[in-house]
Amino acid sequence: MIKKHYKLLLISSVAITLLTGCYNEPGLVADGSYNRTKTGAIGGAIAGALTGYNTKGHNKKKRALIGGLLGAATGGAIGYSLDKQANEVADALGTGVDNDPLAVLDPQKSIIVSKHPNYVKIMFRDRMMFATASSQLQPTAKAKVHKVAALLESYPQTIVGVAGFTDNRGSYAYNKKLSEKRADTVANILSVNRKPYTKGCAYDKEVAPNTTEEGRALNRRVEVYLYPNAEAMSDPCV
Repeated sequence: MIKKHYKLLLISSVAITLLTGCYNEPGLVADGSYNRTKTGAIGGAIAGALTGYNTKGHNKKKRALIGGLLGAATGGAIGYSLDKQANEVADALGTGVDNDPLAVLDPQKSIIVSKHPNYVKIMFRDRMMFATASSQLQPTAKAKVHKVAALLESYPQTIVGVAGFTDNRGSYAYNKKLSEKRADTVANILSVNRKPYTKGCAYDKEVAPNTTEEGRALNRRVEVYLYPNAEAMSDPCV
Protein backbone atom coordinates (compact mmCIF):
# COMPACT_ATOMS: atom_id res chain seq x y z
CA MET A 1 0.00 0.00 0.00
CA ILE A 2 2.84 2.40 0.88
CA LYS A 3 4.60 1.55 -2.38
CA LYS A 4 1.39 2.21 -4.33
CA HIS A 5 0.93 5.63 -2.72
CA TYR A 6 4.57 6.48 -3.35
CA LYS A 7 4.16 5.71 -7.05
CA LEU A 8 1.06 7.89 -7.24
CA LEU A 9 2.84 10.74 -5.50
CA LEU A 10 5.76 10.41 -7.91
CA ILE A 11 3.43 10.44 -10.92
CA SER A 12 1.61 13.48 -9.51
CA SER A 13 4.93 15.26 -9.02
CA VAL A 14 5.83 14.66 -12.65
CA ALA A 15 2.50 16.14 -13.74
CA ILE A 16 2.99 19.18 -11.54
CA THR A 17 6.53 19.75 -12.81
CA LEU A 18 5.34 19.59 -16.40
CA LEU A 19 2.40 21.92 -15.98
CA THR A 20 2.86 24.50 -13.26
CA GLY A 21 5.39 26.38 -15.35
CA CYS A 22 2.76 26.96 -18.02
CA TYR A 23 0.88 29.41 -15.82
CA ASN A 24 3.67 31.73 -14.68
CA GLU A 25 2.93 34.78 -16.79
CA PRO A 26 5.44 37.54 -16.00
CA GLY A 27 4.68 41.19 -15.52
CA LEU A 28 1.57 41.15 -13.34
CA VAL A 29 1.42 44.05 -11.00
CA ALA A 30 1.02 42.85 -7.47
CA ASP A 31 2.11 39.67 -5.68
CA GLY A 32 3.98 37.40 -8.03
CA SER A 33 3.79 34.34 -5.79
CA TYR A 34 1.04 32.53 -7.74
CA ASN A 35 0.40 30.30 -4.75
CA ARG A 36 -3.10 29.45 -5.91
CA THR A 37 -1.72 28.31 -9.26
CA LYS A 38 0.71 25.95 -7.55
CA THR A 39 -1.81 24.72 -4.98
CA GLY A 40 -4.43 24.12 -7.65
CA ALA A 41 -1.97 22.18 -9.81
CA ILE A 42 -0.85 20.02 -6.88
CA GLY A 43 -4.38 19.22 -5.74
CA GLY A 44 -5.58 18.58 -9.28
CA ALA A 45 -2.61 16.37 -10.10
CA ILE A 46 -3.06 14.17 -7.04
CA ALA A 47 -6.82 13.86 -7.55
CA GLY A 48 -6.38 13.13 -11.25
CA ALA A 49 -3.67 10.55 -10.62
CA LEU A 50 -5.80 8.75 -8.04
CA THR A 51 -8.77 8.70 -10.38
CA GLY A 52 -6.68 7.41 -13.27
CA TYR A 53 -4.96 4.76 -11.17
CA ASN A 54 -8.20 3.44 -9.70
CA THR A 55 -10.02 3.21 -13.04
CA LYS A 56 -10.51 -0.38 -14.16
CA GLY A 57 -8.28 -1.66 -16.94
CA HIS A 58 -4.63 -2.23 -17.79
CA ASN A 59 -1.65 0.12 -17.57
CA LYS A 60 -2.62 1.86 -14.35
CA LYS A 61 0.59 3.89 -14.29
CA LYS A 62 -0.09 5.41 -17.69
CA ARG A 63 -3.68 6.26 -16.75
CA ALA A 64 -2.48 7.75 -13.47
CA LEU A 65 0.04 9.95 -15.31
CA ILE A 66 -2.58 11.11 -17.81
CA GLY A 67 -5.06 11.76 -15.00
CA GLY A 68 -2.40 13.66 -13.07
CA LEU A 69 -1.55 15.81 -16.07
CA LEU A 70 -5.18 16.65 -16.76
CA GLY A 71 -5.86 17.32 -13.08
CA ALA A 72 -2.82 19.56 -12.75
CA ALA A 73 -3.84 21.49 -15.86
CA THR A 74 -7.36 22.05 -14.57
CA GLY A 75 -6.33 22.91 -11.01
CA GLY A 76 -3.45 25.08 -12.16
CA ALA A 77 -5.64 26.97 -14.60
CA ILE A 78 -8.18 27.75 -11.88
CA GLY A 79 -5.46 28.89 -9.48
CA TYR A 80 -3.82 30.99 -12.16
CA SER A 81 -7.11 32.69 -13.00
CA LEU A 82 -7.58 33.63 -9.33
CA ASP A 83 -4.03 34.98 -9.07
CA LYS A 84 -4.43 36.97 -12.27
CA GLN A 85 -7.79 38.44 -11.27
CA ALA A 86 -6.49 39.49 -7.85
CA ASN A 87 -3.47 41.20 -9.36
CA GLU A 88 -5.51 43.01 -12.01
CA VAL A 89 -8.15 44.15 -9.52
CA ALA A 90 -5.51 45.41 -7.07
CA ASP A 91 -3.77 47.35 -9.83
CA ALA A 92 -7.01 48.89 -11.09
CA LEU A 93 -7.95 49.98 -7.56
CA GLY A 94 -4.56 51.55 -6.93
CA THR A 95 -3.49 49.13 -4.24
CA GLY A 96 -1.57 45.89 -3.87
CA VAL A 97 -2.58 42.38 -2.89
CA ASP A 98 -2.42 42.15 0.91
CA ASN A 99 -2.79 38.72 2.47
CA ASP A 100 -1.83 39.85 5.97
CA PRO A 101 -4.77 38.84 8.23
CA LEU A 102 -4.09 41.92 10.37
CA ALA A 103 -4.59 44.29 7.43
CA VAL A 104 -8.31 44.39 8.19
CA LEU A 105 -7.48 46.08 11.51
CA ASP A 106 -5.62 48.95 9.83
CA PRO A 107 -8.03 51.91 9.62
CA GLN A 108 -5.83 53.53 6.95
CA LYS A 109 -6.64 50.79 4.46
CA SER A 110 -9.88 51.70 2.70
CA ILE A 111 -9.57 48.83 0.19
CA ILE A 112 -7.99 45.43 0.81
CA VAL A 113 -7.56 42.88 -1.99
CA SER A 114 -6.56 39.46 -0.70
CA LYS A 115 -6.01 36.03 -2.22
CA HIS A 116 -7.38 32.91 -0.56
CA PRO A 117 -7.06 29.25 -1.57
CA ASN A 118 -10.46 29.17 -3.31
CA TYR A 119 -11.39 32.80 -3.93
CA VAL A 120 -10.31 36.41 -4.15
CA LYS A 121 -11.77 38.93 -1.69
CA ILE A 122 -12.09 42.68 -2.16
CA MET A 123 -12.98 44.54 1.02
CA PHE A 124 -14.32 48.10 0.77
CA ARG A 125 -14.47 50.19 3.93
CA ASP A 126 -17.88 51.67 4.63
CA ARG A 127 -16.53 55.20 5.12
CA MET A 128 -15.54 55.48 1.46
CA MET A 129 -18.65 53.69 0.22
CA PHE A 130 -21.78 55.11 1.83
CA ALA A 131 -23.01 58.04 3.85
CA THR A 132 -24.40 57.21 7.28
CA ALA A 133 -27.57 55.09 7.06
CA SER A 134 -27.48 55.29 3.25
CA SER A 135 -27.26 52.54 0.63
CA GLN A 136 -26.32 54.93 -2.19
CA LEU A 137 -22.71 54.70 -3.30
CA GLN A 138 -20.60 57.84 -3.06
CA PRO A 139 -19.04 58.99 -6.38
CA THR A 140 -15.48 57.81 -5.67
CA ALA A 141 -16.68 54.43 -4.45
CA LYS A 142 -18.95 54.01 -7.47
CA ALA A 143 -15.99 54.62 -9.78
CA LYS A 144 -13.96 51.97 -7.93
CA VAL A 145 -16.71 49.36 -8.20
CA HIS A 146 -17.15 50.14 -11.90
CA LYS A 147 -13.44 49.39 -12.39
CA VAL A 148 -13.95 45.96 -10.85
CA ALA A 149 -16.99 45.40 -13.07
CA ALA A 150 -14.99 46.30 -16.18
CA LEU A 151 -12.27 43.80 -15.29
CA LEU A 152 -14.77 41.04 -14.62
CA GLU A 153 -16.05 41.31 -18.18
CA SER A 154 -12.90 39.38 -19.12
CA TYR A 155 -13.84 36.60 -16.69
CA PRO A 156 -17.43 35.61 -17.53
CA GLN A 157 -17.09 32.28 -15.69
CA THR A 158 -16.20 33.91 -12.36
CA ILE A 159 -18.95 33.70 -9.75
CA VAL A 160 -19.37 36.92 -7.79
CA GLY A 161 -20.64 37.21 -4.25
CA VAL A 162 -21.28 40.47 -2.39
CA ALA A 163 -21.81 40.76 1.36
CA GLY A 164 -22.68 43.83 3.43
CA PHE A 165 -21.67 44.29 7.07
CA THR A 166 -22.62 46.89 9.70
CA ASP A 167 -21.72 47.72 13.27
CA ASN A 168 -24.05 46.82 16.14
CA ARG A 169 -25.76 50.17 16.63
CA GLY A 170 -29.50 49.86 16.10
CA SER A 171 -31.59 46.71 15.92
CA TYR A 172 -30.43 43.58 14.17
CA ALA A 173 -33.41 43.76 11.79
CA TYR A 174 -32.53 47.34 10.78
CA ASN A 175 -28.87 46.48 10.21
CA LYS A 176 -29.79 43.34 8.31
CA LYS A 177 -31.88 45.33 5.85
CA LEU A 178 -29.26 48.07 5.51
CA SER A 179 -26.47 45.56 4.86
CA GLU A 180 -28.63 43.81 2.25
CA LYS A 181 -29.36 47.08 0.45
CA ARG A 182 -25.68 48.00 0.39
CA ALA A 183 -24.72 44.59 -0.96
CA ASP A 184 -27.42 44.90 -3.64
CA THR A 185 -26.16 48.35 -4.66
CA VAL A 186 -22.65 47.03 -5.29
CA ALA A 187 -23.95 43.84 -6.93
CA ASN A 188 -26.04 45.83 -9.41
CA ILE A 189 -22.88 47.40 -10.81
CA LEU A 190 -21.11 44.03 -10.97
CA SER A 191 -24.03 42.33 -12.71
CA VAL A 192 -22.67 42.55 -16.28
CA ASN A 193 -22.72 39.01 -17.78
CA ARG A 194 -23.75 37.49 -14.45
CA LYS A 195 -26.05 37.79 -11.46
CA PRO A 196 -24.00 38.16 -8.28
CA TYR A 197 -25.05 36.41 -5.10
CA THR A 198 -25.77 38.90 -2.32
CA LYS A 199 -26.15 38.65 1.42
CA GLY A 200 -26.65 41.07 4.27
CA CYS A 201 -24.72 40.00 7.34
CA ALA A 202 -25.71 42.90 9.65
CA TYR A 203 -23.17 42.81 12.49
CA ASP A 204 -22.38 39.12 12.25
CA LYS A 205 -18.72 38.20 11.70
CA GLU A 206 -17.20 41.31 13.23
CA VAL A 207 -13.52 41.91 12.50
CA ALA A 208 -13.06 44.07 15.61
CA PRO A 209 -14.98 44.49 18.88
CA ASN A 210 -18.06 46.67 18.52
CA THR A 211 -17.27 48.29 21.88
CA THR A 212 -15.42 51.34 20.49
CA GLU A 213 -16.02 53.74 17.61
CA GLU A 214 -12.78 52.57 16.01
CA GLY A 215 -13.93 48.96 16.16
CA ARG A 216 -17.37 49.79 14.80
CA ALA A 217 -15.81 51.68 11.89
CA LEU A 218 -13.74 48.63 10.98
CA ASN A 219 -16.82 46.42 11.00
CA ARG A 220 -18.76 48.61 8.54
CA ARG A 221 -17.73 47.22 5.16
CA VAL A 222 -18.74 45.57 1.90
CA GLU A 223 -16.90 42.47 0.73
CA VAL A 224 -16.81 41.21 -2.86
CA TYR A 225 -15.87 37.57 -3.45
CA LEU A 226 -14.62 36.15 -6.75
CA TYR A 227 -15.10 32.37 -6.97
CA PRO A 228 -13.88 30.04 -9.75
CA ASN A 229 -16.93 27.77 -9.40
CA ALA A 230 -19.96 27.07 -7.23
CA GLU A 231 -18.10 24.44 -5.19
CA ALA A 232 -15.74 27.12 -3.87
CA MET A 233 -18.53 29.30 -2.47
CA SER A 234 -19.03 29.73 1.27
CA ASP A 235 -21.25 31.71 3.62
CA PRO A 236 -19.64 35.17 4.10
CA CYS A 237 -21.57 35.78 7.32
CA VAL A 238 -20.08 32.83 9.19
